[in-house]
This record gives sequence, C-alpha cells and structure tokens, in this order.
Amino acid sequence: MQGRGYRTILLDLNIDGVPRTELQLPIACDLTDQDQLAAATDRIRRDYPEIDLVIYNAGITQISAFGDMQESAHRKIFEVNYFSATALAGALLHPVRAAHGTHLAISSVAGFAPLFHRTAYAASKHALEGFFKSLRSEEVQYGVRCQIAAPSFIATNVGNPEFRADGTSRPGAATDGLGDITAEQAADTILRGLDRGAPLIPVGRVAWLAWWLNGLSPRLFQRLMERKFRDI
Repeated sequence: MQGRGYRTILLDLNIDGVPRTELQLPIACDLTDQDQLAAATDRIRRDYPEIDLVIYNAGITQISAFGDMQESAHRKIFEVNYFSATALAGALLHPVRAAHGTHLAISSVAGFAPLFHRTAYAASKHALEGFFKSLRSEEVQYGVRCQIAAPSFIATNVGNPEFRADGTSRPGAATDGLGDITAEQAADTILRGLDRGAPLIPVGRVAWLAWWLNGLSPRLFQRLMERKFRDI
C-alpha cells in the first residue's frame, strides 16, 4: 500500500523493529483490550478524520479436534478473529464514511467452507464474513465498500509454528497446508481484487477451487476435504 502512496497505520501486539517513517506509523495495541483499542483509535481519528481503507488482518488459528479443545481457546479465537475486527470497524466507521472508503476483511477458505480440525477457527471466519457481508448493505448508502479476501494456505510462518498449550497458534503454522502461496503472491491478488471492487476475493489456486467446488456441491467438497486432511 505504501508503494501506492498510502500513509499506513500498523496496529500490532509487538512493534519492535518496525520503523516509523513518513508513510508508516506503528502503534502497539492489543485489539482485544478495550482500553488499548480506544486509545489507539482515538489517536487515529484525531489525526486522520478521513480513512480510505481499513484492513482487518488480526488473527490466530486453532488446529485440534473439538473434543480436545479448551473452552477458553474457543473464546480467545473469537476475541481475536471476530470481536477485535468488529470493534475496530465500529471505532473507525465514521472516518471511513467520510472518505467513502473501504473495509477489507481478511477471512479464509474456512470462512465459507468447512475445514478439518479447525472448528473454532472456521466458525470465527464464518462470523467475520457474515458481519462484513451484512455491513456492506448498511454502508453502501455512504459510498463505502465492504470487501472480503479469502486466502487458502499462506507461507507466512514457516519453521516457527508457535503452538500454544491451548491449541491456538499464529497463522501460517499449519503443517497440513495445501498449495501454499507466498505473502507477496497473496498481497498481489488481494490488491487486484481490491481495485476491481470484488465483494469476495479468493486468494490462491486452492481458494478458487474450494470456492467453486463448495458452491457447486458442498457435500462433495466436504467429502473430498475430509479424505485429504485425514490422510495428512
């Protein structure tokens, strides 16, 4: 985005080593902490009353059977993947309206289709898509777009899975991924979809095949997905 001249604000838990430049302002923020989120968004709204684009990319994953999953992990996944996004969208609703801007939610293939050993993750991404698809109808009167990108497996965390005791992990930690693509490839696809105004942007060959097959025959998709992932 900076290559297009955007001034970017980066919200993350840890901003160590992320430089502040003319086009880049990193802000340390736990998006699941209401006080930290309020402080960050108050600052953003004060300095930027008009916002062209908000990208909702915060997320964690969960790789385990539901029967082995802790309730606290299930709730944590929703706090990060869903509630942090909706809270941020609410805080920046009016600046995005002022710019006739765009909300871009980073979902997943698991946002429109089932995924083995990802019950809570898939549920959180389904919820994220449901929210932004519904928000789209509300915000169109303000000239605001709501777009959703749905990547398949992206090689963003190779060799550093960081699995936690509760079964959650950083995205990109999966060892059962199919057709992994690079972050650069994913970003290029998302930007092209953003330019087209595409409501849903499948990202990667696997994502396109999953979107097509699940739309054509959800039952067949589920059978094929189960066969593939249970063999891994």
